[in-house]
Amino acid sequence: MGALLAGVDRAGFAVGFGVRLRRAGVAVGFVGIEAFTRALAPCPPDSLAELYWLGRITLVHRFEELAIYNEVFQAVFSRFTSSLDPIARRPSGLGQTREDDAYASLAARGGSEEVGQGLPWASLPAPVDTRESEDEGAVFLPERRASHLEAIADLPFESLSAAHLDLLDETLATALGSWPTRRSRRVNRHHAGHRVALRPTLARARRSGFEPVALVRTRPLEKPRRVVIVCDVSQSMQQQAAAYFHLMRALARASEAEVFVFATRLTRLTHVLAGASAELAMEMATAKVTDRFGGTRIATNLQALLSSSRGDALRGAIVLIASDGWDSDPPDDLAMVMAKIRRRAHRLIWVNPRAAAPGFAPKVAAMAAALPFCDDLLPANSIRQLTELVATIGRSG
Repeated sequence: MGALLAGVDRAGFAVGFGVRLRRAGVAVGFVGIEAFTRALAPCPPDSLAELYWLGRITLVHRFEELAIYNEVFQAVFSRFTSSLDPIARRPSGLGQTREDDAYASLAARGGSEEVGQGLPWASLPAPVDTRESEDEGAVFLPERRASHLEAIADLPFESLSAAHLDLLDETLATALGSWPTRRSRRVNRHHAGHRVALRPTLARARRSGFEPVALVRTRPLEKPRRVVIVCDVSQSMQQQAAAYFHLMRALARASEAEVFVFATRLTRLTHVLAGASAELAMEMATAKVTDRFGGTRIATNLQALLSSSRGDALRGAIVLIASDGWDSDPPDDLAMVMAKIRRRAHRLIWVNPRAAAPGFAPKVAAMAAALPFCDDLLPANSIRQLTELVATIGRSG
């Protein structure tokens, strides 16, 4: 590297400086730190001015964060007092000076972890989370997430405000990167296909004296797989209803999806939730679901879905049932209807918000009766668990 950071580990310096900025309020993410690290290789700074602008270009993306960046930079380099921002209209005098060599030696020695006392430039940061785990030997790798969701990603839904829940629309849309697909009976031409299309091959053979020189190959056409979500909106699910509303809306707007809610009776909300406005969809859904936050009849409503004209939508579909399993119907009725759904569905997933609690066991009679017919029992009581659920649906094709 340049004379300023000679012999300094680039990754350790970039991560340490990024952590200081994030603690001070600058939204520095993994992408910015990676860009700063890469920029230090072809453009090693020879002066503090070059280092300042290199970090400012890669780590700061908002005008209101410039003042914070200047304060952190001056705090880290405590002996550097001149402003480096031309907006301040102060004389810079930022050429290579004798003091720069002193800063380089300070960088090589490292310092404490407090802002203004240097950075851990000469040592790499811990690549894994060192928090104590119940499982010995477990390794927790850092996960790339949006910085504004880090603080609330693991909080239960009952602890989140309405403003926090509004972030779910964008988050769930991003998590559903690929929609599950299925193979259809139709085929399309593709050079890597395993079957030869006879008619197009013979038609092309006319140009070569009816010798099939060029074969026309085909492969099955992939179609979006339907997802059917049946959500419980009874009294016991009131705390999760708002968050699950965003989940249902994300699936309804994505592609092939059917959305139903129930408490004491079944209501279809597919067209209601497919609109562009979340507020309007919420109002229309509230007006249409008149039995919300009442009793629970899981078996009766699932049987109503199978008997309705929408019952064929479950054939070959990924069926998602979101409920805590508290049911007023007999458990035998639920087991019977779950067996019918399992025979029609491609995959059956039960989402229970209480499954995230420590020591959870499906001891409720209805939950115990339905569990043998489920492919997965997943928790979904936080933003992180909800995004993992959506990613699981995308991989279930």
